[in-house]
Amino acid sequence: MNWFEAVVLGLIQGLTEFLPVSSSGHLEIGKYFFDINAEENFYFTIAVHGATVASTIAVFWKEILQLITGSLKFRKNEESTYVLKLIVSVIPVGIAGIFLRNSVEGLFNGNMNFTGFMLLVTSILLAIGHFIRKKERSITYLDSFLIGIAQALALIPGISRSGATISTGMMLGNRKDELAKFSFLMLLVPVLGANLLGILPDDTGSASTSAGIIAIGALAAFISGYLACRWMISLVRRSKMIWFSIYCAIVGLLTILLG
Repeated sequence: MNWFEAVVLGLIQGLTEFLPVSSSGHLEIGKYFFDINAEENFYFTIAVHGATVASTIAVFWKEILQLITGSLKFRKNEESTYVLKLIVSVIPVGIAGIFLRNSVEGLFNGNMNFTGFMLLVTSILLAIGHFIRKKERSITYLDSFLIGIAQALALIPGISRSGATISTGMMLGNRKDELAKFSFLMLLVPVLGANLLGILPDDTGSASTSAGIIAIGALAAFISGYLACRWMISLVRRSKMIWFSIYCAIVGLLTILLG
């Protein structure tokens, strides 16, 4: 991997992790065209995902600090309730990550037809979430679990994590101003857990990417992720998800045709 490929893949990871267009699907497409071996770039993948987490923390550091200090009071309050809902939301992806690990890894095989079809699924989810209109309410524990199931489905390349979670919340009638924040805070534990538990490839012995290339890719992922996260919050509030549905449909069809 050279510096140009690192920048492009870092930008793709940062932008598409927060925008509802599937980061995993776009990274599969990018690796396919650049002919990049995932095992040889294991640490690069770890770094750009870590940069995504860092960009989330940079955007929501005040909220995260408030949640931590409120929860440490060890009594039922708004902060501890919110943290419990976040914990409930990561249960499905945790189960999938532990017990379906080999199946998940097997999906990242460069199959462009499969990735394209899953991008079409993301397009459908975004369209449904956009057109369904319900009386808005706060996120409940059941909503948290259902949104968590949507996040677990996003382990499949081509299914957008933010698209699936936010669309599910819209279908449930959750408030748009809460959804983006909840969806992005849900990201923290699964991404760190994926790296630690080994959902990513285990064989790091052949990793050959230099530290400089890894740093360039991580920086690109952090900057693009920070900007995309802030942009996405505004888009969810204004219900502009339909344009991403159209985008995913176009990219999905092109991926199938070209793949």
